[in-house]
Amino acid sequence: MNRPLIGISTYLEASVRWGSWDLPAALLPAGYARLVREAGGLAVMLPPDSPDLAASVVARLDAVVVAGGPDVDPARYGADRDPRTGPPAPERDGWEAALIGAALESGTPLLGICRGMQLLNVAFGGTLTQHLDGHRGPDGATGVFGTHTVTPVAGTRYASAVSGECSVPTYHHQAVDRIGPGLVACAHAADGTVEAVEAPGPEWVLGVQWHPEMGDDARVMRALVAAAGLREPMAEPAP
Repeated sequence: MNRPLIGISTYLEASVRWGSWDLPAALLPAGYARLVREAGGLAVMLPPDSPDLAASVVARLDAVVVAGGPDVDPARYGADRDPRTGPPAPERDGWEAALIGAALESGTPLLGICRGMQLLNVAFGGTLTQHLDGHRGPDGATGVFGTHTVTPVAGTRYASAVSGECSVPTYHHQAVDRIGPGLVACAHAADGTVEAVEAPGPEWVLGVQWHPEMGDDARVMRALVAAAGLREPMAEPAP
């Protein structure tokens, strides 16, 4: 049985060290590929490229995952930059926004993780809170994942993929503010933060604010892979 092909967007870093090398690199934490594999899919990396190519790339995939990473440029949702917002990542913003648009246009199952959920919300016309305390590691430690409980909203796609409340790995300082038209909240943290959004209807579109690749719970990814496995192959768009 063929495993669905799941494309995952990547980081793009100017300096990465491995072995004797220190070079620019497109990279992805190994947990993403592990989670896709455990869910029954095949993972491929989608490093930033020309947004004009996004539709051709998505046409070759069964599902798309937009990974976590740097803050979305506030200019994309018409806001001034908060001093606590990180530096812009224009290559990722442009490429991943195009991947989201192509997935939505083609009906390709789409999962946004952390930054990916935020960019999904922006793509639907929503806005972001540029700084939020209490959702990073212990005492706000950098580079350390924390955990907290999320509660699903009954009747949503997310709720159907999980069974009640669960503890999730978390590391973010931004979050959804105004939900984009066409999306609904499908999970919340105890403090009311929107922890997941989805598009109601037949197309599989979900964003989660936490990092499932840093834990052992593959249920969300299994739901994505299952949706990917039901799709008919698509023809690549004409140039």
